Amino acid sequence: MRKLIIYNIVVLSLCITTSCDNGFDELNTSKVNATELNPILQLNFAVINSSFYTGDGGGTPIIYDMAIVQQLVTPNSGVVSGGNYNQDNRDASSRLWQNYYRNVIRNTRDVIRLTQGSPERSNLYNMSRIFQAYGFMVLTDTYGDIPYFQAGQAYPNRANLFPEYDPQENIYTDIIKELTEASAAITTTGNPEPIDLLFGGDMAKWKRFGYSLLLRAGMRLSKVAPDRAALAVQAAFQGGVMTSNADNALIKHDANYPNTLGNTLNGSESSSFYLAAPFVNQLKSTNDPRLESIAIRYKGASSGAEQTVDRSTKAAADQVGMPMGYDGSTIKNAVTALGLKSFYDFSQVDRRRMAKRDAPMFLVTYAQTQLLLAEARYRGWITTGTAEDYYQKGVRAHMEQLATYDVGAAVPEASIQPYLDNNPLVEATALEQINTQYWIASFMNAPETFANFRRSGFPQLAPNPYPGKTITGSFIRRITYPNSEISVNNENVKRATDKMGPDNLDTHVWWDSL
Repeated sequence: MRKLIIYNIVVLSLCITTSCDNGFDELNTSKVNATELNPILQLNFAVINSSFYTGDGGGTPIIYDMAIVQQLVTPNSGVVSGGNYNQDNRDASSRLWQNYYRNVIRNTRDVIRLTQGSPERSNLYNMSRIFQAYGFMVLTDTYGDIPYFQAGQAYPNRANLFPEYDPQENIYTDIIKELTEASAAITTTGNPEPIDLLFGGDMAKWKRFGYSLLLRAGMRLSKVAPDRAALAVQAAFQGGVMTSNADNALIKHDANYPNTLGNTLNGSESSSFYLAAPFVNQLKSTNDPRLESIAIRYKGASSGAEQTVDRSTKAAADQVGMPMGYDGSTIKNAVTALGLKSFYDFSQVDRRRMAKRDAPMFLVTYAQTQLLLAEARYRGWITTGTAEDYYQKGVRAHMEQLATYDVGAAVPEASIQPYLDNNPLVEATALEQINTQYWIASFMNAPETFANFRRSGFPQLAPNPYPGKTITGSFIRRITYPNSEISVNNENVKRATDKMGPDNLDTHVWWDSL
């Protein structure tokens, strides 16, 4: 009996492994689930996630960048502590790092891997190189030395779980190479990638985006390596940069995928953040028509609940910016001195227009590009056109760009030319004027505003006078690494800080080292 049972088992096994497997693989293969992902969808995912993630409380862009450059500030503490107090808040500082590495860099790396050497996807390959360069610029400008050459290699084959940190100088050398090569390689006669979310498959716009980003990268080196900066700027200009607001690189949002900055300013922190006095005063002192497009004030509000439409005013004369250097207790002194009802009475960025949940997020714009060209022409790095012409085009472009946020944010055409006539570019103050306008034109693009402020030194802002600061210098110069990175990749973090400088808010990034 035992032998018979064994015999039957053997026969059954043979059946299973031979004739009985006919159709088995087909039976277990899904007819509806995707077995392969079109890599353009991965690039789209990276693009979508490049919109600056703020998370609960505000994250790096609001809590640090906009407070450091004195555009947006809060007197509150706790989760929103950071640039308002010149203090370290590693929960806030981690937001941008985690989002960009997990969602932007990981996916652009994979698209590059999948399309490299594929002639039919050569445009996608180079689009991904350009966008990856953009993502790495945001990261290194924010944190300094970061994982670059080995970053994003853990997916899909777990090749490197603990990437080394690279010096920012080496990172910028490679970013400039990547942008130069990839922008030149994009062809308008190749595969247009029509489901591309950024430019709808318009390869000419991708080329202009790449070269405009190269211009930005070149200008980043103006202080520390002017000769290299000039070469990159010239290559970008000759390649062809953005020519109108139609070329703007922006992320569109809707109810299903909201602008997280708008989410923060319309959600739990809606009554926490206010337009800073230096920003409001700059616009008021020059009769800048953009103030009425950006700001709103709820006159006489004594609480967040009283910030209602019936109290609102958009009139420039009514706007009052919150002064820097106050906390939840001492802000009462400023409120009294200014004759306001409470700190809820200060001006805010209008969350029903520019900061609404479906507002676009601008990454690189024609206005920014023209203003960088104005500086490049002033420095003699390009010889075509005049600095005045680029300057005026840049200012006008930003004023016209505001209508993209909301029809109610449009600057009337009748207000634009008088402003330009009354604020011409003056030779003696040209660099300050150009970069002050860049500060305004980059409002809501917080990482770029912070980067250009450090690079150029303009606008000339008085240091935040908050008495409880933990920095030793006048301004925060970089954002600190996330605690998660320190705990998981500590050895490489330590090697990086041994070279770059301490992991604190005072350490300068390489291009800001002079």
